[in-house]
Amino acid sequence: MLKLLALDRFTVLLVGMVLLATFFPVSGQAAQYFNTLTTVAIAVLFFLHGAKLSREAVIEGVLHWKMHLLVFAFTFFVFPLLGLLAKPILLPLLGQQLYWGFLFMCFLPSTVQSSIAFTSVAKGNVAGAVCSASFSNLIGMFITPVLVSFFILGQSQHGFDPTSSIIQITLLLLVPFILGQILRPYIFPYMAKVPSIVKAFDQGSILMVVYGAFSGAVVAGLWHQVNWKTLLILVVACSVLLTIIMLLALYLPRAFGFNRADQVTVFFCSSKKTLASGVPMAQILFIGQPLGMIVLPIMIFHQIQLMVCGVIANYWAKSKD
Repeated sequence: MLKLLALDRFTVLLVGMVLLATFFPVSGQAAQYFNTLTTVAIAVLFFLHGAKLSREAVIEGVLHWKMHLLVFAFTFFVFPLLGLLAKPILLPLLGQQLYWGFLFMCFLPSTVQSSIAFTSVAKGNVAGAVCSASFSNLIGMFITPVLVSFFILGQSQHGFDPTSSIIQITLLLLVPFILGQILRPYIFPYMAKVPSIVKAFDQGSILMVVYGAFSGAVVAGLWHQVNWKTLLILVVACSVLLTIIMLLALYLPRAFGFNRADQVTVFFCSSKKTLASGVPMAQILFIGQPLGMIVLPIMIFHQIQLMVCGVIANYWAKSKD
């Protein structure tokens, strides 16, 4: 029980970045240099992701298109639909910026590392999880900006064109990923000797982006706009959303006749939203908006999903049925 209640190191570091930005925000010229350094770190991260992903796993996973189609439907249809249906309730309670952040979270692709890790722990279809989660992130680079353009910025910025945002996201995330795939035969042997390098860049780049985003938000008066009651409402909203998604992801694969391993994969890949890709996308898509309030929902949802999925994965790992 103590292990379940204990916060992991990354959660503590995330909270630390928020506190650091609250009391010592980076601003002015220093903030510009810091943002440039963060951009480089994100590009390196996706280069490493490309070098890490096995082509054999991709080919094996691609063949299971029915499972990927269901995960895709959850990620880019069910999540956005629930986010839009929640607008009459959440908009008056959270305000426009936080609701935008909540809706943006619903538009994001799935996670990669945690989806694969939990699927592996729960004895699911790991190859399918690798392909499904990676495909979600790649296609999300194009779908997420379009959804944001149509349902968020298109209503507030008349004539907003997502094309430039898609190009920027492609250059920042997709191009380094493809380059990593091309150079995988040369890079992966060195990565295998230091397996923690991707995790270090993954967590490090997120921490950098969170610090930069919250620094700008604090300078703009974030904590004068968000009180503890609003934070509590946001936590409850994220928890309810995750519960609904998990119940659907638990029972629908059974109804469609998937075997147990595929059910596990669909459950973990369908119920997550990425912080690693989400925060860089927010930087590009929400220029001029209060970025700290935009990324706050995905930060909260990310921690809830990790804790809940960790408990479920460990339970399923010990379960015979």
